[in-house]
Amino acid sequence: MDKKRIFITGMGAVTPIGIGVDAYWDGITSGRCGIVDASEIGTFSQPGLRMALIQDFNPKEHLSTRLTLDLEPYMQYAYTAAEEAVAQSGMDTESDRIGIVMGTALAGIVHIGETGVQFAMNQKAAGPKFLTKAMGNITAAQFSINHKIKGPSLTVTTACSSGGDATTMASLLIRSGMADAVVVMAGEAAVCPTLVQSLLKTGALSKTGESLPFDARRNGFVLGEGGGALVLESEEHMKARGGKPLAELLGCANNTDAFNPVSPDPSGAGASAVMRLALADAGIGADRIGYINAHGTATHLGDITETKAIHMVFDGDGSSEAGGSKVLVSSTKGATGHMMGAGGITEVIACVKAIQTGILPENAGYAEPDPECDVNIVTKENKNQTIEAAMSNAFGFGGQNSCIIVGKVSE
Repeated sequence: MDKKRIFITGMGAVTPIGIGVDAYWDGITSGRCGIVDASEIGTFSQPGLRMALIQDFNPKEHLSTRLTLDLEPYMQYAYTAAEEAVAQSGMDTESDRIGIVMGTALAGIVHIGETGVQFAMNQKAAGPKFLTKAMGNITAAQFSINHKIKGPSLTVTTACSSGGDATTMASLLIRSGMADAVVVMAGEAAVCPTLVQSLLKTGALSKTGESLPFDARRNGFVLGEGGGALVLESEEHMKARGGKPLAELLGCANNTDAFNPVSPDPSGAGASAVMRLALADAGIGADRIGYINAHGTATHLGDITETKAIHMVFDGDGSSEAGGSKVLVSSTKGATGHMMGAGGITEVIACVKAIQTGILPENAGYAEPDPECDVNIVTKENKNQTIEAAMSNAFGFGGQNSCIIVGKVSE
């Protein structure tokens, strides 16, 4: 039985370097950096702390007054991105054949933390909307209510691979016949003292406030926030309504390292396996991939592990001799920071734009090569190259691995 073809017909983005897909892509390709000073978070002070924060976003410009009050920032970012994606697609969403999938790593952690502090310090009771602001699925619920989406509704929370896994889940709904089209959305806004303190103690955050993926000077990731969205449609549904494809969703995969709750399997076995699974799902060989938007968070072990995995898949035996893999690689987290669950979608969007424009974005901040990260990094400036297919990796705590492959539209 032939696999159903699935197409991306709409995209949306809310990022630290731009609101909207066009602004986001312009930010990536023009060298913009969204990392700013974040040494003061409410009453919490951490000198030198830097994060990639959403700038110049007024929710009242994108959402109704009611939604502005009802939605936490992580919800607002995902919802706004989804509005952009649906508008671009031109799809009528009022149907029980349209589904929705939300991805978020930490959902309402900020609201939960702030409410707890207010109760402990001031005996201020939680408000009536505490639960609906904290629960990750309410973003999809609110969007469904306002757009009359009555098909399958699911929320995925698989750490930093949540956005990628939400995309995979959406593809499964379409392939299984449970939905003809799915709105995929993801949002993250987890800038809160509790999380920051925990990440500082683990040593995961950058000590210098710089995001330097695959660079020898890297010393941890920079926390980011934002939202992303895609509209996925079966070929039949898209053609029946006269929709226009932006790219084809060729393959998706998910697996787990089964190694450690925090650290990736240093052998790269899990990460390489998920890339191979995605290639098998797409029905193409590794030689067809022209660009990899790497997970590349700028942690010491994480970037080395992903390098090993890329070599295993694209060199065959994992060796890095003779200059390593030829496939071009970059991480866009040098510009956006680590947007956690939302990045799994915005980075797929970067792959689609790379295919559309022939511009492969540079690995922002890269200056000092690391012999243990000897993949073919796009350095110094963007690379102009026509490609037919691109791969997006997203890995997360718990050993979560996600891989999405998108391709140029063809008959």
